[in-house]
Amino acid sequence: MIDELGFQSLTPIQEQALPSLLAGKDLIGQSKTGSGKTAAFTLPILQKLSLSKLNLQKQVAPHALVLCPTRELCNQVAREIRKLGRRHMGLQVLPLSGGQPIGPQIRALESGVHILVGTPGRVLDHLGKGTLDLSTISTLVLDEADRMLDMGFEEEMRNIFDHLPAERQTVLFSATFPKSIESLSRNYQRNAVRVTIEDTGIAPTIRQAYCEIAPSNDKVKGVLWALGHYEPATSIIFCNFKASVVELSEALKQNGVSTAGLHGDLEQPERDSIMAKFRNHSTRVLIATDVAARGIDIADLDLVINFEIPKQPEIYVHRIGRTGRAGKTGAAVTLALTHEVNRIEAIGKTTGSVIDKLDPGDLISVSFEELRSYLHQESRMETLFISGGRKNKVRPGDILGALTGETGGLQADDVGKIEIHDFFSYVAVSKKVAKVALYRLREGRIKGRRFRIEMG
Repeated sequence: MIDELGFQSLTPIQEQALPSLLAGKDLIGQSKTGSGKTAAFTLPILQKLSLSKLNLQKQVAPHALVLCPTRELCNQVAREIRKLGRRHMGLQVLPLSGGQPIGPQIRALESGVHILVGTPGRVLDHLGKGTLDLSTISTLVLDEADRMLDMGFEEEMRNIFDHLPAERQTVLFSATFPKSIESLSRNYQRNAVRVTIEDTGIAPTIRQAYCEIAPSNDKVKGVLWALGHYEPATSIIFCNFKASVVELSEALKQNGVSTAGLHGDLEQPERDSIMAKFRNHSTRVLIATDVAARGIDIADLDLVINFEIPKQPEIYVHRIGRTGRAGKTGAAVTLALTHEVNRIEAIGKTTGSVIDKLDPGDLISVSFEELRSYLHQESRMETLFISGGRKNKVRPGDILGALTGETGGLQADDVGKIEIHDFFSYVAVSKKVAKVALYRLREGRIKGRRFRIEMG
């Protein structure tokens, strides 16, 4: 199976965990985010899952449950499972998270699901309503178990355990191994195999730097300078506070930067739209707090900017670790007021990093107009929203065909990333043809049906 899926080599967590997981053993895997653990627990689930046998049943019953701490991580894990299971025809994977209407989830459960990926709160909602039966679960995975405990989900998790069959495989993945994880393992696992992948710290492919900024109101100029200096295709800017996200997002938009802010007050549909646009490059810059950014994983991220210095070195490592992955180079730059430079030096000592000093020049005397003159942060893509998704039998090829076929008339090069959710989809199209694409999709059909089409 691994060869068929195109895996050229295994990551350390996959190499060490797969033999035990394939043998059906309970396991605790300790590794950092982005280490490949989703594939490590998904491949054994898929191998044990006989779709031909399950699909002969009148009711497809859930075989595996993956619990995640956040909605974003749920959606991310579900996407990865579908990708890994693309050769399993008829595989049904259902995210169960809050912030989404519960009705469509209930209908999907009634139709039958093979793998569930949920947050503890929403899984308990379904158990309380009697719309979810976990008696057929043979594999339980707790993904980022330490974060679920940190976020106060211990009681919910123990409640969910009470609804599961005693005979099951229980898998815990955690970045750290506090006593609470040890207690959870002792109570709910049997002879668990322990796999620990040492965190080697900050990847050597990340170029770290900082800029010393004099007055605080020049920090926006510092961001513009950094975006012009690095010229990233995609970048994330981290702030410590929601208010900073809102203010910086507005300031960058006024200076022509394609940007969006991600914070805790946003409703789920708006969060989905923001992340889809960022993934498909309709938005070039994402501004977020650490809490809002939990669970999001963006491939090929070029630059991380710390608009405000994180309070702990561990948060700094986690932030900048989102770039420079899989051997690719990335950059991380921190904006520090003069009295904060000592904190940068302390982070460098704690992490064993060399954080170079960049000289942005005298930002006080530089105008915003001058900074904008060499800034190229406009996106070339626009996002269209389609009110049909996976549950409507819409596939990427259907959308591509509607856009590039005789009715749509677009060139394939004008169509970017297509992202299919359960009941809606996003497609990126070249900005120069976005209005034409919108009109033709509204006038035409996708898979013989009309859907609501909006500019995302």
